[in-house]
Amino acid sequence: MISYSQLNPIPVSSFGHDSQAGIPGPIINVRDMGAKGDGRTDDTEVFQLAVDAVPLTGGTLIVPRGDYRIDVEQSITLHSNMLFLMDPAATLAALATNTSLYRMIRVWHANNVRIVGGRLVGERRLHVTDPVHTDPGQNEQGFGISIQSSNNIVVSDVHVSDCWGDGIWVGAFGSERDERFNQEYADFPKHVPSNNVLINRVTSTQNRRQGLSIGPVENMMVTNSTFSFSGPGPGPQEATDPMAGIDIEPQGQGYVRNVVVSHCIMTRNRGTGMEIHGNVVGVSVHDCTICDNFGYGFVTHEESNPWWREKELTGLSFTSNNVTRNGLEGTIILGKTNCALLADNILAGNGFRYPFKPGDGPYDEWATSHGALSPTAIGILDGVEPDPDKSTGADLLVQNTTTNVRLRNNTYTNKRDPDEEFGDPIGYPID
Repeated sequence: MISYSQLNPIPVSSFGHDSQAGIPGPIINVRDMGAKGDGRTDDTEVFQLAVDAVPLTGGTLIVPRGDYRIDVEQSITLHSNMLFLMDPAATLAALATNTSLYRMIRVWHANNVRIVGGRLVGERRLHVTDPVHTDPGQNEQGFGISIQSSNNIVVSDVHVSDCWGDGIWVGAFGSERDERFNQEYADFPKHVPSNNVLINRVTSTQNRRQGLSIGPVENMMVTNSTFSFSGPGPGPQEATDPMAGIDIEPQGQGYVRNVVVSHCIMTRNRGTGMEIHGNVVGVSVHDCTICDNFGYGFVTHEESNPWWREKELTGLSFTSNNVTRNGLEGTIILGKTNCALLADNILAGNGFRYPFKPGDGPYDEWATSHGALSPTAIGILDGVEPDPDKSTGADLLVQNTTTNVRLRNNTYTNKRDPDEEFGDPIGYPID
Protein backbone atom coordinates (compact mmCIF):
# COMPACT_ATOMS: atom_id res chain seq x y z
CA MET A 1 0.00 0.00 0.00
CA ILE A 2 1.17 3.54 -0.70
CA SER A 3 2.44 5.60 2.19
CA TYR A 4 2.90 9.29 2.82
CA SER A 5 6.64 8.95 2.38
CA GLN A 6 6.22 7.30 -0.99
CA LEU A 7 3.96 10.10 -2.20
CA ASN A 8 6.09 12.84 -0.61
CA PRO A 9 3.10 14.91 0.55
CA ILE A 10 3.53 18.65 0.83
CA PRO A 11 4.38 19.75 4.38
CA VAL A 12 2.34 22.47 6.01
CA SER A 13 4.18 25.74 6.68
CA SER A 14 3.16 29.14 8.02
CA PHE A 15 2.12 30.13 4.47
CA GLY A 16 -0.03 27.04 4.26
CA HIS A 17 2.27 24.75 2.35
CA ASP A 18 5.92 24.39 1.43
CA SER A 19 6.18 25.88 -2.05
CA GLN A 20 9.07 23.63 -3.02
CA ALA A 21 7.45 20.34 -1.93
CA GLY A 22 10.31 18.29 -3.29
CA ILE A 23 9.64 19.40 -6.88
CA PRO A 24 12.71 21.09 -8.42
CA GLY A 25 12.55 23.89 -10.93
CA PRO A 26 11.41 27.49 -11.19
CA ILE A 27 8.39 29.11 -9.53
CA ILE A 28 5.83 30.77 -11.81
CA ASN A 29 3.25 33.21 -10.44
CA VAL A 30 -0.06 33.50 -12.35
CA ARG A 31 -0.22 37.20 -11.45
CA ASP A 32 3.10 37.79 -13.19
CA MET A 33 1.61 36.12 -16.28
CA GLY A 34 -1.31 38.55 -16.27
CA ALA A 35 -4.05 36.87 -14.22
CA LYS A 36 -6.38 39.43 -12.63
CA GLY A 37 -8.21 37.51 -9.93
CA ASP A 38 -10.73 40.34 -9.68
CA GLY A 39 -13.91 38.23 -9.80
CA ARG A 40 -14.83 39.53 -13.27
CA THR A 41 -12.06 38.71 -15.74
CA ASP A 42 -11.89 35.33 -17.47
CA ASP A 43 -8.42 34.17 -16.40
CA THR A 44 -8.52 30.74 -18.07
CA GLU A 45 -6.11 31.39 -20.92
CA VAL A 46 -3.63 33.11 -18.63
CA PHE A 47 -3.75 30.14 -16.24
CA GLN A 48 -3.02 27.74 -19.08
CA LEU A 49 -0.14 29.91 -20.31
CA ALA A 50 1.24 29.91 -16.78
CA VAL A 51 0.92 26.11 -16.53
CA ASP A 52 2.67 25.72 -19.87
CA ALA A 53 5.47 27.99 -18.64
CA VAL A 54 6.30 25.48 -15.89
CA PRO A 55 9.04 23.24 -17.34
CA LEU A 56 8.16 19.62 -17.99
CA THR A 57 11.21 18.74 -15.92
CA GLY A 58 9.57 20.24 -12.83
CA GLY A 59 8.39 23.47 -11.25
CA THR A 60 5.73 25.24 -9.20
CA LEU A 61 2.80 27.40 -10.23
CA ILE A 62 1.79 29.86 -7.50
CA VAL A 63 -1.80 31.17 -7.33
CA PRO A 64 -1.98 34.11 -4.89
CA ARG A 65 -5.19 35.08 -3.12
CA GLY A 66 -7.91 36.34 -5.42
CA ASP A 67 -11.15 35.40 -7.17
CA TYR A 68 -10.22 33.87 -10.54
CA ARG A 69 -12.92 33.16 -13.12
CA ILE A 70 -12.43 29.98 -15.14
CA ASP A 71 -14.09 28.82 -18.37
CA VAL A 72 -14.72 25.17 -17.53
CA GLU A 73 -15.33 24.28 -21.16
CA GLN A 74 -11.62 24.97 -21.74
CA SER A 75 -10.30 23.56 -18.43
CA ILE A 76 -6.92 24.10 -16.82
CA THR A 77 -4.78 21.17 -17.96
CA LEU A 78 -1.86 20.31 -15.69
CA HIS A 79 1.19 18.42 -16.94
CA SER A 80 3.72 16.11 -15.32
CA ASN A 81 6.20 17.14 -12.64
CA MET A 82 4.47 20.21 -11.29
CA LEU A 83 3.02 21.64 -8.11
CA PHE A 84 -0.16 23.69 -8.50
CA LEU A 85 -0.08 25.71 -5.27
CA MET A 86 -2.98 27.96 -4.32
CA ASP A 87 -3.04 30.39 -1.44
CA PRO A 88 -5.74 29.36 1.07
CA ALA A 89 -7.60 32.56 0.11
CA ALA A 90 -7.46 31.83 -3.65
CA THR A 91 -10.70 30.81 -5.36
CA LEU A 92 -11.18 29.39 -8.85
CA ALA A 93 -14.84 29.98 -9.71
CA ALA A 94 -16.47 28.48 -12.80
CA LEU A 95 -18.15 30.73 -15.31
CA ALA A 96 -21.72 29.76 -16.18
CA THR A 97 -22.08 27.26 -19.00
CA ASN A 98 -24.83 25.37 -20.79
CA THR A 99 -22.75 22.24 -21.20
CA SER A 100 -23.02 19.28 -18.85
CA LEU A 101 -19.54 18.01 -19.77
CA TYR A 102 -16.65 19.89 -18.18
CA ARG A 103 -13.60 19.62 -15.95
CA MET A 104 -12.30 22.65 -14.07
CA ILE A 105 -8.84 21.14 -13.47
CA ARG A 106 -7.71 18.24 -15.62
CA VAL A 107 -4.86 15.82 -14.87
CA TRP A 108 -4.84 13.28 -17.73
CA HIS A 109 -1.91 10.99 -18.60
CA ALA A 110 0.38 12.91 -16.24
CA ASN A 111 2.87 11.92 -13.53
CA ASN A 112 4.02 13.55 -10.29
CA VAL A 113 1.39 16.28 -9.93
CA ARG A 114 0.34 17.99 -6.72
CA ILE A 115 -2.69 20.22 -6.31
CA VAL A 116 -2.57 22.03 -2.98
CA GLY A 117 -4.68 24.65 -1.22
CA GLY A 118 -7.40 27.05 -2.27
CA ARG A 119 -11.03 26.65 -3.29
CA LEU A 120 -12.72 25.39 -6.44
CA VAL A 121 -16.33 26.52 -6.91
CA GLY A 122 -18.41 25.00 -9.71
CA GLU A 123 -21.31 26.60 -11.53
CA ARG A 124 -24.29 24.43 -10.58
CA ARG A 125 -26.12 27.48 -9.20
CA LEU A 126 -25.61 29.27 -12.53
CA HIS A 127 -26.14 26.29 -14.84
CA VAL A 128 -28.70 26.97 -17.55
CA THR A 129 -29.32 23.44 -18.85
CA ASP A 130 -32.48 21.60 -17.90
CA PRO A 131 -31.29 18.94 -15.42
CA VAL A 132 -33.84 16.45 -16.82
CA HIS A 133 -31.88 14.96 -19.72
CA THR A 134 -32.72 12.17 -22.15
CA ASP A 135 -29.36 10.53 -21.41
CA PRO A 136 -28.60 10.95 -17.69
CA GLY A 137 -25.01 9.77 -18.22
CA GLN A 138 -24.38 12.87 -20.31
CA ASN A 139 -25.78 15.23 -17.72
CA GLU A 140 -23.53 14.51 -14.76
CA GLN A 141 -20.02 15.16 -16.04
CA GLY A 142 -19.19 18.57 -14.63
CA PHE A 143 -16.16 17.86 -12.41
CA GLY A 144 -14.03 20.07 -10.19
CA ILE A 145 -10.87 17.92 -10.50
CA SER A 146 -10.56 15.10 -13.03
CA ILE A 147 -7.62 12.70 -12.59
CA GLN A 148 -7.39 10.03 -15.28
CA SER A 149 -4.67 7.53 -16.18
CA SER A 150 -2.16 9.46 -14.06
CA ASN A 151 0.47 8.41 -11.52
CA ASN A 152 1.76 9.83 -8.24
CA ILE A 153 -0.92 12.47 -7.73
CA VAL A 154 -1.63 14.43 -4.54
CA VAL A 155 -4.69 16.59 -3.86
CA SER A 156 -4.32 18.25 -0.48
CA ASP A 157 -6.01 21.01 1.54
CA VAL A 158 -8.45 21.83 -1.26
CA HIS A 159 -12.11 22.83 -0.84
CA VAL A 160 -14.34 21.79 -3.79
CA SER A 161 -18.01 22.72 -4.04
CA ASP A 162 -21.02 23.31 -6.29
CA CYS A 163 -19.94 21.20 -9.25
CA TRP A 164 -22.54 20.07 -11.77
CA GLY A 165 -21.27 16.48 -11.39
CA ASP A 166 -18.60 15.30 -8.94
CA GLY A 167 -16.24 17.32 -6.83
CA ILE A 168 -13.36 14.95 -7.66
CA TRP A 169 -13.15 12.08 -10.13
CA VAL A 170 -10.23 9.62 -10.16
CA GLY A 171 -10.06 6.86 -12.74
CA ALA A 172 -8.99 5.82 -16.22
CA PHE A 173 -9.15 7.72 -19.48
CA GLY A 174 -11.12 6.00 -22.21
CA SER A 175 -14.84 6.66 -22.29
CA GLU A 176 -16.48 8.05 -25.37
CA ARG A 177 -17.16 11.23 -23.43
CA ASP A 178 -13.44 11.69 -22.79
CA GLU A 179 -12.60 11.64 -26.48
CA ARG A 180 -15.43 13.96 -27.34
CA PHE A 181 -14.30 16.36 -24.63
CA ASN A 182 -10.93 16.86 -26.31
CA GLN A 183 -9.90 15.23 -29.55
CA GLU A 184 -6.19 15.71 -28.83
CA TYR A 185 -6.45 12.71 -26.49
CA ALA A 186 -8.10 10.42 -29.06
CA ASP A 187 -4.92 8.42 -29.69
CA PHE A 188 -3.90 8.05 -26.03
CA PRO A 189 -4.06 4.57 -24.49
CA LYS A 190 -7.44 3.79 -22.99
CA HIS A 191 -8.55 2.17 -19.74
CA VAL A 192 -5.16 2.60 -18.07
CA PRO A 193 -5.85 2.97 -14.33
CA SER A 194 -4.43 5.80 -12.28
CA ASN A 195 -1.81 4.74 -9.74
CA ASN A 196 -0.61 6.11 -6.38
CA VAL A 197 -3.15 8.81 -5.59
CA LEU A 198 -3.46 10.64 -2.27
CA ILE A 199 -6.52 12.71 -1.31
CA ASN A 200 -5.66 14.43 1.96
CA ARG A 201 -7.44 17.11 4.02
CA VAL A 202 -9.98 17.79 1.27
CA THR A 203 -13.54 19.04 1.66
CA SER A 204 -15.93 18.23 -1.18
CA THR A 205 -19.44 19.53 -0.59
CA GLN A 206 -22.68 20.67 -2.25
CA ASN A 207 -21.90 18.89 -5.52
CA ARG A 208 -24.80 17.81 -7.68
CA ARG A 209 -23.79 14.17 -8.10
CA GLN A 210 -21.27 13.25 -5.41
CA GLY A 211 -18.21 14.28 -3.48
CA LEU A 212 -15.67 11.75 -4.77
CA SER A 213 -15.99 9.11 -7.49
CA ILE A 214 -13.35 6.44 -7.88
CA GLY A 215 -12.98 4.55 -11.15
CA PRO A 216 -10.06 2.33 -12.23
CA VAL A 217 -7.15 3.06 -9.88
CA GLU A 218 -4.45 1.13 -8.07
CA ASN A 219 -3.02 2.22 -4.72
CA MET A 220 -5.09 5.12 -3.49
CA MET A 221 -5.45 6.72 -0.06
CA VAL A 222 -8.26 9.06 1.01
CA THR A 223 -7.69 10.49 4.46
CA ASN A 224 -8.70 13.32 6.81
CA SER A 225 -11.35 14.52 4.35
CA THR A 226 -15.05 15.39 4.37
CA PHE A 227 -17.64 14.57 1.69
CA SER A 228 -21.02 16.12 2.35
CA PHE A 229 -24.31 17.48 1.02
CA SER A 230 -24.21 15.72 -2.36
CA GLY A 231 -27.56 15.99 -4.10
CA PRO A 232 -30.23 18.58 -4.83
CA GLY A 233 -29.23 22.20 -4.77
CA PRO A 234 -31.08 25.36 -3.83
CA GLY A 235 -34.67 25.86 -4.91
CA PRO A 236 -36.17 23.33 -7.31
CA GLN A 237 -32.85 22.12 -8.71
CA GLU A 238 -32.72 18.32 -8.87
CA ALA A 239 -29.62 16.16 -8.55
CA THR A 240 -28.43 13.01 -10.29
CA ASP A 241 -27.74 9.57 -8.82
CA PRO A 242 -25.99 8.26 -6.82
CA MET A 243 -25.69 11.47 -4.73
CA ALA A 244 -23.13 9.73 -2.51
CA GLY A 245 -20.28 11.04 -0.42
CA ILE A 246 -17.83 8.52 -1.93
CA ASP A 247 -18.70 6.14 -4.77
CA ILE A 248 -16.23 3.42 -5.85
CA GLU A 249 -17.65 2.31 -9.18
CA PRO A 250 -15.22 1.43 -12.01
CA GLN A 251 -17.96 -0.25 -14.08
CA GLY A 252 -16.59 -1.79 -17.27
CA GLN A 253 -13.51 0.41 -17.58
CA GLY A 254 -11.30 -1.74 -15.38
CA TYR A 255 -10.55 -2.52 -11.74
CA VAL A 256 -10.08 -0.67 -8.48
CA ARG A 257 -7.31 -2.27 -6.43
CA ASN A 258 -5.90 -1.41 -3.03
CA VAL A 259 -7.75 1.64 -1.69
CA VAL A 260 -7.67 2.95 1.89
CA VAL A 261 -10.27 5.39 3.21
CA SER A 262 -9.41 6.55 6.72
CA HIS A 263 -10.40 9.27 9.18
CA CYS A 264 -12.96 10.71 6.79
CA ILE A 265 -16.46 12.11 7.32
CA MET A 266 -19.34 11.32 4.96
CA THR A 267 -22.41 13.23 6.09
CA ARG A 268 -25.69 14.81 4.96
CA ASN A 269 -25.56 13.33 1.47
CA ARG A 270 -28.87 12.82 -0.33
CA GLY A 271 -27.91 9.25 -1.24
CA THR A 272 -25.49 6.89 0.47
CA GLY A 273 -22.57 7.96 2.63
CA MET A 274 -20.23 5.53 0.85
CA GLU A 275 -20.90 2.81 -1.70
CA ILE A 276 -18.73 0.21 -3.41
CA HIS A 277 -19.68 -1.63 -6.61
CA GLY A 278 -18.10 -4.50 -8.56
CA ASN A 279 -14.67 -4.88 -10.15
CA VAL A 280 -13.11 -3.90 -6.82
CA VAL A 281 -10.38 -5.83 -5.02
CA GLY A 282 -8.99 -4.72 -1.68
CA VAL A 283 -10.61 -1.77 0.13
CA SER A 284 -10.00 -0.75 3.74
CA VAL A 285 -12.37 1.71 5.39
CA HIS A 286 -11.45 2.54 8.96
CA ASP A 287 -11.93 5.24 11.60
CA CYS A 288 -14.53 7.07 9.51
CA THR A 289 -17.78 8.79 10.51
CA ILE A 290 -20.71 8.03 8.21
CA CYS A 291 -23.72 9.80 9.61
CA ASP A 292 -26.92 11.72 8.86
CA ASN A 293 -27.10 10.67 5.22
CA PHE A 294 -30.58 10.66 3.72
CA GLY A 295 -30.08 7.16 2.25
CA TYR A 296 -27.92 4.30 3.50
CA GLY A 297 -24.74 4.71 5.46
CA PHE A 298 -22.45 2.18 3.75
CA VAL A 299 -23.24 -0.25 0.92
CA THR A 300 -21.36 -2.88 -1.08
CA HIS A 301 -23.08 -4.06 -4.20
CA GLU A 302 -21.75 -6.35 -6.94
CA GLU A 303 -24.04 -6.27 -9.96
CA SER A 304 -24.02 -8.77 -12.81
CA ASN A 305 -24.55 -6.09 -15.41
CA PRO A 306 -23.42 -7.33 -18.85
CA TRP A 307 -22.45 -3.86 -20.05
CA TRP A 308 -20.44 -3.01 -16.93
CA ARG A 309 -19.02 -6.56 -16.85
CA GLU A 310 -18.75 -6.45 -13.07
CA LYS A 311 -17.13 -9.66 -11.89
CA GLU A 312 -16.16 -9.36 -8.27
CA LEU A 313 -16.09 -7.33 -5.13
CA THR A 314 -13.68 -8.93 -2.73
CA GLY A 315 -11.33 -8.09 0.10
CA LEU A 316 -13.18 -5.50 2.22
CA SER A 317 -12.07 -4.40 5.66
CA PHE A 318 -14.59 -2.13 7.42
CA THR A 319 -13.35 -1.41 10.93
CA SER A 320 -13.69 1.11 13.77
CA ASN A 321 -16.23 3.27 11.95
CA ASN A 322 -19.23 5.18 13.33
CA VAL A 323 -22.28 4.60 11.12
CA THR A 324 -25.12 6.46 12.80
CA ARG A 325 -28.41 8.27 12.16
CA ASN A 326 -28.66 7.39 8.46
CA GLY A 327 -32.17 7.48 7.05
CA LEU A 328 -32.12 3.96 5.63
CA GLU A 329 -30.27 0.92 6.91
CA GLY A 330 -26.83 1.69 8.29
CA THR A 331 -24.69 -0.88 6.50
CA ILE A 332 -25.74 -3.30 3.76
CA ILE A 333 -23.52 -6.00 2.26
CA LEU A 334 -25.19 -7.01 -1.01
CA GLY A 335 -24.73 -9.14 -4.11
CA LYS A 336 -21.74 -11.45 -4.33
CA THR A 337 -19.49 -9.51 -2.00
CA ASN A 338 -16.74 -11.91 -0.91
CA CYS A 339 -14.24 -11.93 1.93
CA ALA A 340 -15.37 -8.99 4.07
CA LEU A 341 -14.53 -8.15 7.68
CA LEU A 342 -16.73 -5.78 9.69
CA ALA A 343 -15.24 -5.27 13.14
CA ASP A 344 -15.39 -2.80 16.04
CA ASN A 345 -17.91 -0.54 14.32
CA ILE A 346 -20.67 1.45 16.01
CA LEU A 347 -23.83 0.94 13.96
CA ALA A 348 -26.60 2.81 15.74
CA GLY A 349 -29.77 4.81 15.17
CA ASN A 350 -30.10 3.97 11.48
CA GLY A 351 -33.17 3.13 9.43
CA PHE A 352 -35.46 5.74 10.94
CA ARG A 353 -36.74 7.00 7.58
CA TYR A 354 -38.28 3.71 6.52
CA PRO A 355 -36.91 0.20 7.11
CA PHE A 356 -37.26 -2.89 4.99
CA LYS A 357 -40.74 -4.40 5.35
CA PRO A 358 -42.13 -7.90 4.79
CA GLY A 359 -42.26 -8.59 1.06
CA ASP A 360 -39.63 -6.03 0.07
CA GLY A 361 -37.03 -7.22 -2.39
CA PRO A 362 -33.36 -6.61 -1.53
CA TYR A 363 -33.06 -3.80 -4.08
CA ASP A 364 -36.49 -2.16 -3.75
CA GLU A 365 -35.15 0.66 -1.62
CA TRP A 366 -31.76 1.04 -3.29
CA ALA A 367 -30.86 4.63 -2.45
CA THR A 368 -29.14 5.39 -5.74
CA SER A 369 -32.31 4.71 -7.74
CA HIS A 370 -34.53 7.13 -5.87
CA GLY A 371 -36.22 9.88 -7.78
CA ALA A 372 -38.43 12.47 -6.20
CA LEU A 373 -39.93 11.09 -3.00
CA SER A 374 -43.33 11.88 -1.59
CA PRO A 375 -43.67 13.13 1.99
CA THR A 376 -45.04 9.73 2.99
CA ALA A 377 -42.13 7.90 1.36
CA ILE A 378 -39.55 9.82 3.30
CA GLY A 379 -41.22 9.04 6.60
CA ILE A 380 -43.02 12.31 7.27
CA LEU A 381 -46.47 11.23 8.43
CA ASP A 382 -49.06 13.67 9.72
CA GLY A 383 -46.42 16.37 9.96
CA VAL A 384 -44.15 14.29 12.20
CA GLU A 385 -40.48 14.37 11.21
CA PRO A 386 -38.39 11.17 11.29
CA ASP A 387 -36.68 10.70 14.64
CA PRO A 388 -33.34 8.84 14.76
CA ASP A 389 -33.92 8.13 18.44
CA LYS A 390 -36.95 6.05 17.47
CA SER A 391 -35.16 3.99 14.84
CA THR A 392 -36.82 0.70 14.00
CA GLY A 393 -34.69 -0.18 10.99
CA ALA A 394 -31.71 -2.48 10.86
CA ASP A 395 -28.21 -1.20 11.45
CA LEU A 396 -26.69 -4.05 9.45
CA LEU A 397 -28.10 -6.22 6.67
CA VAL A 398 -26.16 -9.00 4.95
CA GLN A 399 -27.63 -10.66 1.87
CA ASN A 400 -27.48 -14.45 1.72
CA THR A 401 -25.65 -14.35 -1.64
CA THR A 402 -22.51 -12.96 0.01
CA THR A 403 -19.64 -15.22 1.09
CA ASN A 404 -16.98 -15.13 3.81
CA VAL A 405 -18.45 -12.18 5.68
CA ARG A 406 -17.01 -11.99 9.19
CA LEU A 407 -18.52 -9.84 11.95
CA ARG A 408 -16.69 -9.06 15.18
CA ASN A 409 -17.40 -6.79 18.14
CA ASN A 410 -19.80 -4.43 16.41
CA THR A 411 -22.31 -2.38 18.40
CA TYR A 412 -25.93 -2.18 17.20
CA THR A 413 -29.09 -0.35 18.16
CA ASN A 414 -31.36 -3.07 16.81
CA LYS A 415 -30.33 -6.71 16.80
CA ARG A 416 -32.56 -9.75 16.54
CA ASP A 417 -30.46 -11.91 18.83
CA PRO A 418 -28.22 -10.10 21.34
CA ASP A 419 -26.21 -13.30 21.81
CA GLU A 420 -25.15 -13.40 18.16
CA GLU A 421 -22.69 -11.14 16.35
CA PHE A 422 -24.97 -10.49 13.42
CA GLY A 423 -27.39 -7.89 12.16
CA ASP A 424 -30.81 -8.41 10.66
CA PRO A 425 -30.83 -10.58 7.52
CA ILE A 426 -32.04 -8.74 4.49
CA GLY A 427 -35.74 -8.60 3.73
CA TYR A 428 -36.83 -10.02 7.07
CA PRO A 429 -39.64 -8.32 9.02
CA ILE A 430 -38.48 -5.87 11.65
CA ASP A 431 -40.22 -6.74 14.90
